[in-house]
Amino acid sequence: MAYECNNCGYTSVEWLGRCPKCGEWDSFKGEDSDSPPPERFVDEAPKPLSEISFASKERIRTGIGEFDRILGGGLLPGAVILLGGEPGIGKSTLLLQAATKLSDLGRVLYVSGEESSKQLKMRAERLGLDSDNLIIYSGQSLEKAVGHVDEIEPICVIVDSIQSLQLSDSTTSLGSTKQVRELGREFTRLAKKKEIATLLIGHITKSGDFSGPKSIEHLVDSTIYFEGKRDRNLRLLRPEKNRFGSTELLGLFQMTEDGLEEILNPSGFFAKKDGRTGKKGTSTVCTVEGNRPILAEVQALVTRSSYGGTPQRRTTGLDYNRTSLLLAVLQKQLGINLEEFDIYLNVVGGFTVEETAADLGIVSAILSSFHDRGIDGQTVLIGEIGLSGEIRPVKSLASRINEAEKLGYRLALVPEDNRDRVSSDSELQLRPVSTLKGAVSELGLEG
Repeated sequence: MAYECNNCGYTSVEWLGRCPKCGEWDSFKGEDSDSPPPERFVDEAPKPLSEISFASKERIRTGIGEFDRILGGGLLPGAVILLGGEPGIGKSTLLLQAATKLSDLGRVLYVSGEESSKQLKMRAERLGLDSDNLIIYSGQSLEKAVGHVDEIEPICVIVDSIQSLQLSDSTTSLGSTKQVRELGREFTRLAKKKEIATLLIGHITKSGDFSGPKSIEHLVDSTIYFEGKRDRNLRLLRPEKNRFGSTELLGLFQMTEDGLEEILNPSGFFAKKDGRTGKKGTSTVCTVEGNRPILAEVQALVTRSSYGGTPQRRTTGLDYNRTSLLLAVLQKQLGINLEEFDIYLNVVGGFTVEETAADLGIVSAILSSFHDRGIDGQTVLIGEIGLSGEIRPVKSLASRINEAEKLGYRLALVPEDNRDRVSSDSELQLRPVSTLKGAVSELGLEG
């Protein structure tokens, strides 16, 4: 006889009043050790790798290009995708739009354990969505949901959310760790057995991770995070794990009154040129998200502190610690003392730049505001700054240059050490720089 916690699944050889793992009281129930194990979706005889054959499956396109790209080209029959994000970020909206487009190819079952069918209908009408092949089941019974899958035989199943369903004979609370693990195992088994593409919405914790046991993330084929801030319209899709594609990808959306719209040209969205040149405190950088080059506009405001004491340092869309390091390099290598100045930095459009290749653009924007001199709006700045003031090489320089060239930029400051990685027939004029002092001189931002 073994005892198992109904809340988290922790097992013990003796009964305990309180679970040592999750802290729940009176949650241990006895279970027979001779009981049959749960049904598995893989049970094959061992065979040599050379003798294993399979028929390649055609991907099912959701009709949303940014979503398909994150998935590696679309959904695969039998694949299980776990999608997570903060409440109200747009997970249900994204999958409802995808479900409507998928229904053009066959029946789609949308299992809603958190909203009624009328609520989903109201959202669909607001977004201008409708389909006879999109079947809505509103309920929290796993058995009924599985029964509807057997009856409808859909090409795709969407579960919103996995924490909202429950086994009818389960004694665990709704959304508990053990309950989520059992549901994840059941939907994965069903998807593999019937070769149905399955999308699961999962809640996330305050730390930004999927709530529930880690075994759920190990069971599924892909885990995708839907990110953004509700006070801004930018939304990002980032794959954390993908068995059928790359994790070096990024999907960009804009939340509008009509739902989520794809940002097909992110560089044009974040680095819009208004025809002016010489904007003070502004520079254009090119960062790479995964394998996707994106141009972004960095703004800086340097003003003498009027409060006394420690000056203000604020960053939005940039790493604060990295910015502090760059300010120290400025003071050491260029002799510029900014201790009496408040400094505010912002990336336009709500985008976050984490790559060190944006160092040169950040420093240039600070100097532009400090000296009250503008930087040519047709110039893009690329380069990492070392502690001794050297401009270090960056990855994927050729793709960055191509992106800047497509948007009509005329000049690029690039690291001297990897200039040879760019094609000589590029129409963009390249200015190789090896030191911070040299870059500042090229931009006319000397003291």
